[in-house]
Amino acid sequence: MKKVYVSLIADLVHAGHINILKKAATFGEVTVGLLTLKACGELNDIPYLDFDKRKEVLENLSQVKEVIAQDSASYVKNLQNLKPDFVVHGDDWKDSYQKKYRKEVIETLKQWGGELVEISYSKDINDMQIKEQMGKLGITTTARQSRLRKLINAKPVVKILEVHNALSGLIAENASEATSDDENVTFDGMWSSSLTDSTSKGKPDIEAVDTTARLTTINEIFEVTTKPLIYDADTGGKAEHFEFTVRSLERTGVSAVIIEDKTGLKKNSLFGNDVSQTQDTIENFCHKIKMGKNAQITNDFMVIARIESLILEAGMNDALQRAFAYVEAGADGIMIHSRLKDPAEIIEFVTSFRVKDKTTPVVVVPTSFNSVTTDEFAKIGVNVVIYANHMLRAAYPGMMNVAKSILKHKRTLEAEPDCMKIKDILELIPGTK
Repeated sequence: MKKVYVSLIADLVHAGHINILKKAATFGEVTVGLLTLKACGELNDIPYLDFDKRKEVLENLSQVKEVIAQDSASYVKNLQNLKPDFVVHGDDWKDSYQKKYRKEVIETLKQWGGELVEISYSKDINDMQIKEQMGKLGITTTARQSRLRKLINAKPVVKILEVHNALSGLIAENASEATSDDENVTFDGMWSSSLTDSTSKGKPDIEAVDTTARLTTINEIFEVTTKPLIYDADTGGKAEHFEFTVRSLERTGVSAVIIEDKTGLKKNSLFGNDVSQTQDTIENFCHKIKMGKNAQITNDFMVIARIESLILEAGMNDALQRAFAYVEAGADGIMIHSRLKDPAEIIEFVTSFRVKDKTTPVVVVPTSFNSVTTDEFAKIGVNVVIYANHMLRAAYPGMMNVAKSILKHKRTLEAEPDCMKIKDILELIPGTK
């Protein structure tokens, strides 16, 4: 019997998958290489269902003889182990970012005379169409909340964009860019910043906007988006109050909260020692972390500890000591912050931290050290990169320039090139037209 190999994510098995499997079965016994979470991350296509659930579905299809794990977007390892006579795939990958994998398959099959069989793509039904329709319907609280952990486990680095209202949420949801190898790159999630949320409301960044008001904004964002959100909780307040914040965030569907190890009236970290800022003791902050973790109900919610030692010039040893203590206290991740343009101290911290701790997610916010790329962060062991304030910072100068232009010219003609076309804004939100 000839051996046939088919690679699938199979998150939502539909008629297109069945068609490929039926035709594959006409060539011989079908082995499905089911992409693991890591492999899906390489394709920027994170499944809703866990590997075991997807595997169980495929194993119960009559066309499938065996299901094995494919740990990479590349087929090469599995093909060399199995040496199939045929690889069957839809012809849609010829002109997509997957064409590099197609080329690999062809070259690998040549080694033993195997053949690539390409099936006409099912244009009437496919994964993208289904997921687009699901996106229009929205997402459940639990599905959104659990997605951040999946992303961290799947991708080399998770890209998070600041949002401060529903419109900026739509940008984070839909923004995409094609890379040189035709890969479609998107943001993975959103960041609710205390700085931009308070600034957008015309209030200072001193925790003047309470949790209730901020949750109202988040609910508005959640109405039009599906991606996970990380919440900036500043110091988290008193430990006894923080546990209520955790419960409220978790109930709303927020994926993670970040709290910083400072005390007293919040002052923005980028001021450094130019303003009076006091760092909490390790013992007190560990207690706060434990209170937050004990308050949560699900395993999906994350409490991430933000370390201010480098900001306050307390030294690298202090930062590392705190990091290991916070992980021991139950923190699900560590955020290390710096106000220097030179990323050297961030690189030193992450490198030193990874010597002892290979698994705890590390988060950075490169507002100051903005020359480092996401790929470079991934290489040193960073898991999450938050672009923490750029949407609001971009919006304000744009609006101010238009306002000044109208005043200067006494009309809007000169300002029009800096504005969205009225037709585009009328069609921006579904249901407006």
